[in-house]
Amino acid sequence: MGNFLGPFARKSDDGSLLKLYREQVETVEYAASLLDRFVKADTLQSREELCKEIKKCESKGDWIADEIFESLYKARRTFINREYLQTLASHIESFMDSIHDCAKKMVIYHPVAIDKIWVEIVESILEDAKIISGLINEFSSIKEKAKFLMQKCLRIKEIEHEVDDMYECYMSNLFQIEKNAIELIKNKNIIQHLEDTTDRAKDISDCFKTIIVKS
Repeated sequence: MGNFLGPFARKSDDGSLLKLYREQVETVEYAASLLDRFVKADTLQSREELCKEIKKCESKGDWIADEIFESLYKARRTFINREYLQTLASHIESFMDSIHDCAKKMVIYHPVAIDKIWVEIVESILEDAKIISGLINEFSSIKEKAKFLMQKCLRIKEIEHEVDDMYECYMSNLFQIEKNAIELIKNKNIIQHLEDTTDRAKDISDCFKTIIVKS
């Protein structure tokens, strides 16, 4: 990624809101790819290192969100309703925070093993991140590609339902199979954070659908 994480001190005065949003979702997509590597890593040390990289992404995401809010405050006009743009940036920031929380919880809890369903959910989170990145990259064509973008939003909703089903199946089996109370609590909290992350992606999708309708 080169100097992707870059110095946070760079000024955004010479860039547009669109550029900031694209940078925000690029950061989220990269963090999701790191989380995918995280759950597939063989050692705790590798996961700890990847968690630190995800934390850097979260810090950069916070900085970008602040830049967006400042730009919205200063802007006399925005290409889309200012309130929608602020809500969208907030939801993207929450999605990033949730990705980091998933990695952080797994490092803190140090579960006996990474469950295959966790891996499947993280792959769904990465798919969400890629779709969201694509949505933002089409911001300037939102009217011309409204139908196409709506379909992408619906895919995020489908992913959320798929993960809900995985979560319910996992929880049902967990309470039947896991006899160690401490591991049960760990695993329950981990999958809850993973499931919540797909909910945060759906929040972004719902906001984007509103923007499409109002555009």
